Amino acid sequence: MKNKLLAILLVSTTLSLSASAQCGSTNTAFESGETISYDLYFNWKFVWKKVGTASWNVTRTTYSGKPAYKAYLITRGSKQSDRYFVMRDTLTTYTDLNLVPLYYSKHAREGKEYRVEDVWYTYPGRQCSLKMRYRKNNDPVRHNTFASKYCAYDMLSMLLRARSFDVSKMKPGQRTNFLLAEGKHCEWRQLIYKGKQTIKMENSNNRYRCLVFSYVEKEKGKEKTIVTFYVTDDAAHLPVRLDLNLRFGSAKAYMRGATGLRHNLTSKV
Repeated sequence: MKNKLLAILLVSTTLSLSASAQCGSTNTAFESGETISYDLYFNWKFVWKKVGTASWNVTRTTYSGKPAYKAYLITRGSKQSDRYFVMRDTLTTYTDLNLVPLYYSKHAREGKEYRVEDVWYTYPGRQCSLKMRYRKNNDPVRHNTFASKYCAYDMLSMLLRARSFDVSKMKPGQRTNFLLAEGKHCEWRQLIYKGKQTIKMENSNNRYRCLVFSYVEKEKGKEKTIVTFYVTDDAAHLPVRLDLNLRFGSAKAYMRGATGLRHNLTSKV
């Protein structure tokens, strides 16, 4: 009897490990301590104006007592821009050291709207199981669950994963289908590799050779780009520019400085 119980436990553990393992990937791009600061620009009457800052950080930590990475992206409008539109966004993700998603949250204040999203990931058996929570302003909290044999990711955990993509095996226009987890739902989205482009920074004379990726979703049958990432075409795959399509218009974040990098930025020209 003891042997049977032991066998069942071993099988259950193996299935759970294999389910989470298939959702992970090898990290070749970053290390704990990576910090990037950005200048944030809005399109104001066809003119791009600096209206705030953004910051990105990856730190090694623990989650539920196990080693993990914590990554966050924070955007903050300036006091001057607050007179026209308030923006205070904080996105946070936790993954294990193999980049398997564990938890995601988003706190977004945009104008008069305040939204909170939470996603908890678990991997029972051969499934990816999600618990989700969403609240807008003072509306009642909405809870949802989702389970699939396919892996799910939030926007930040997919960015961490995409930074280690081997683009030598990819062609411009190639699409990667994935389940995007948000507080309200989990739905299929696409990450499109757009190819290579040399870009000049808005806030300096620096130029970088970049790989370009876009998140897209369908809205009323039409494809809509949510975020476009420009990551350096070198071992760091550092996101030096982010193009954001927000509820109130377009915004761009240009890297101002970076510390704690795992690799040198050999893509700078």
